[in-house]
Amino acid sequence: MPKPPLPADVAALLAQPNPAVMATIHPDGHPVTVATWYLVEDDGRVLLNLDAARARLQHLRAHPEVSLTALSQESWYTHVSVQGRVVEIVDDVDLVDIDRLSTHYGGAPYPVRDRPRVSVRVEIDHWHGWGAAKQD
Repeated sequence: MPKPPLPADVAALLAQPNPAVMATIHPDGHPVTVATWYLVEDDGRVLLNLDAARARLQHLRAHPEVSLTALSQESWYTHVSVQGRVVEIVDDVDLVDIDRLSTHYGGAPYPVRDRPRVSVRVEIDHWHGWGAAKQD
């Protein structure tokens, strides 16, 4: 599997507000997947944001490995999967990061303002693509 940096066409695909699924590891070892929003930041890390009460936050604390698959809005046959490791978990005190994600995906700040949120940053170890994102 290729390692970062991401080629320009793959980075451009991941810059779009694509549907995505993240996988974490449950403390008993089985995989858990859930649909999620994401952003690839300028430093190449992936930003995720979670409700502080979600089980997947506990999964990430116990097993900091993450896989994220983003599917092209135009055709899910074109998709990119990144695998990496959590390098930062911080409180999103002023909901800045969830607002960035919500604006990216829906054009407006996140509407739920009364629940604590946590920002998670993932450093990409390797990736692979399919369809238009496939690398030889």
